[in-house]
Amino acid sequence: MDDMKEYLYETHMHTAEASACATGTAAEMVRAYADLGYSGIIVTDHFFNGNTSIPEHLPWEKRIELFCKGYENALEEGEKTGLHVFFGWEYAFDGTEFLTYGLDKEFLLRNPDMLGWSVEKYIKAVHDNGGFIVHAHPFREAYYIPKIRLYPQLVDGVEVINASHMKARFNERAKAFAEKHGLPQLSGSDSHHPDCIYGGGMAFDREIHTIFEFIEAVKSKTGYRLLPGVFG
Repeated sequence: MDDMKEYLYETHMHTAEASACATGTAAEMVRAYADLGYSGIIVTDHFFNGNTSIPEHLPWEKRIELFCKGYENALEEGEKTGLHVFFGWEYAFDGTEFLTYGLDKEFLLRNPDMLGWSVEKYIKAVHDNGGFIVHAHPFREAYYIPKIRLYPQLVDGVEVINASHMKARFNERAKAFAEKHGLPQLSGSDSHHPDCIYGGGMAFDREIHTIFEFIEAVKSKTGYRLLPGVFG
């Protein structure tokens, strides 16, 4: 890919509309990525079992509407800047987190009981509806992660580069895990702030127009390279 144009895509990012830990609005994040030369982003805000900013007491439909504002606002800004914007989310089970791609708002609205599902039931439901599951930062050590849980037979891919990691061993262990099980490898910045995007993402040899094109490209394991980020 050295002699051809590359198209950079962010696979893991958050907005202030839906993620409590983010400071950048969707529009601010889109402009930041556009300024850095990215072709597209996947908005993966924390769902309600993660670090969400959506009030728990609201009716399910209202919660979903608010949750999707990060993506919808990013999509609107992306249309102005020419940046492709795709929808996803980061789903959590007591600190174990999964990036979920290929589903939509309607899936969320149809499943108001999903917070009570087991890991296995959640992943099966995603797959049954045509979605794609990536284990995010599987070896991260943090206060909110009581223990490392791995699901090599259930996930579709592994985030082997999380550019926000300052400790190389987290990414190194993730890469070894993906290689051992023959799983597709992904890279993402895990960005939350427009002034702190530490690289990361994936550089494709072609423009990706939909989340489904992205998924098929990742499944093929060809036509892209992983961006390392500034820490390694």
